[in-house]
Parts: sequence; C-alpha cells; structure tokens
Amino acid sequence: MFKRRPLQSKSEIWMRNIVMSILVIYMVIFLIVPVVMVLMGSLHQWNPLNGTYKWIGIENYTRMFSYPTFWQSMFNTVIFCIFVVFFRVILGLGIAYAVNSKMTRFKTFFRTVFYMPTVTPLVAVAYVWKIMYNPQFGLIDKIFGLDINWLYDSAFALPALMLMTVWKDFGYAVILFLSGLLSLPSDCYESASIDGANAWQTFRHITLPLLKPTMLFVVVTSIISYLQAYVPVLVMTKGGPGTSTYLSSYLVFDQAFKQYNFGYASAISLFILVLTAIFTVISFKAAGSKEN
Repeated sequence: MFKRRPLQSKSEIWMRNIVMSILVIYMVIFLIVPVVMVLMGSLHQWNPLNGTYKWIGIENYTRMFSYPTFWQSMFNTVIFCIFVVFFRVILGLGIAYAVNSKMTRFKTFFRTVFYMPTVTPLVAVAYVWKIMYNPQFGLIDKIFGLDINWLYDSAFALPALMLMTVWKDFGYAVILFLSGLLSLPSDCYESASIDGANAWQTFRHITLPLLKPTMLFVVVTSIISYLQAYVPVLVMTKGGPGTSTYLSSYLVFDQAFKQYNFGYASAISLFILVLTAIFTVISFKAAGSKEN
C-alpha cells in the first residue's frame, strides 16, 4: 500500500501563512490605520506644525457642509467625472473597435501610439498642456485660430482640464477595449453574419453586451481615479480662476498642506471615500441589474 501524500506539506502551509500574514500586515498598515487616523483626525482641530490636536466633535463636518467652496468643489468634481469618464469610454471603445476591424496590420503600432500618453508622467503632460493653452504663444489658439484665455477664464478653465485629462487617459481604455474585442468568441459573429445582421446590429447586440465586464471595469476605475484628481489643478490652475476649477481632492490638498487644517482636510477626505464607495456600489448594482 502506498502512503497517501498529504494535500499540503508543512512547508506549503508555512509559506501560505507567511504570505497571508504579509498581506494582512500590509492591509492594516496602509489601509486600515490611515482610514482610522483620518476618521479620528476629522473629529479634532489638528495642526501638526504647532502640535494642536484638540477634540471638537463634528465641527469639521458642520463647517464642511456650510462651506460654499466645498460645494463648488463637489459640483466641479461631479461634472469633471461625468464628462471625462463619458469621453474616455466613448473614445476608447470607438478607437479600439476601429483598430480591431479596420487596421489589423497595424494593431501593435496603434496600441503603442495611443498608450504613450498614459505612461507619460501626469505632471509633465499638465505642464505641456499649460504651455499649449497659453493665449500668447500656445498651439491650441494658433492652430484653431482662437482667442481664448483658457486657464484664466472661468468658463473655459474646467473644460480645458477635462480635455487634457481625456487626451492623457483614453489610451488606457483603448488597450482594455482592444483586449476585450480580441477575446470575444468568433462563432457569435459567424452566426450573426449567417442571420444577415449588419455591422450596427452586430455591434449593438453582440459586441456591446459581451464587452460589459470590460466597460464596467473602465467606468469604475475611472470614477475612483477622477474623484481623487488634483494634479492637473495643482499644476495648471491652482483652483482658479476663483474657485472654478477647485476639485474636491485639491481642496483637501489646499486645506492640509497650505492652510494646515488637517482636521478639516480629514473630514473632506472621509466624505470623498464614502462618495467613491457609493459610486462604485451603484455602478456594480446597475451592471448587475442590466445583466438580469
């Protein structure tokens, strides 16, 4: 009789326990502890420069909800997210579909071209676009024959940030959608062709439903990312003109590292965290209800 080998050896069990312990420690140090610190900080008047850490209860939240700049920043953030996510998805899907169906020989080339802005440092891209928006010598006005003071006009500053962000990030969506398109089963398209479906019917009834998981991933990760966007504002506008480009994360940066109101900044950060979680749950629920 052969002795039955145990399902897991002692070394495998030890290795698994070590890996799990490292993951738990990582989660505690870099997720749970910061969230607890933000929660506690939001209930205090907190200024680390002079050592102030005074309990004030929900005063920071009361101040937050009565602060006009906070509501302006939340409005700007929602508008920013809606437009950037929408155009990121539309451009990403449209270009991926065109590359996949019309440019088969040059897929690798176009993947590289569209993905290059994504891997370029955001600070560098923001500085370049800031120069391009310059009303005296910027390329945007020169090429299109315009006379718009993009970053210093409250009507155009936020759309200018949106345009730059879409250009910077839509390439990532192109790669994801292109990967999704390449993984779709060919037999579905063969059946549609036999049934006489045209290109639009095939795209609407086959391609889009099969790409729902990819689209959901793009939308959810985009929402999470853009609710926390502040680098373009920091580099290009500093929240101006006025408060027209204040985004919620930039307000956190301004209050924490310029005004040193860490307690108030913690309250805003916690609100953004809750808002991000709500948007994520709604996105998953909406996708699940559509599938059912």
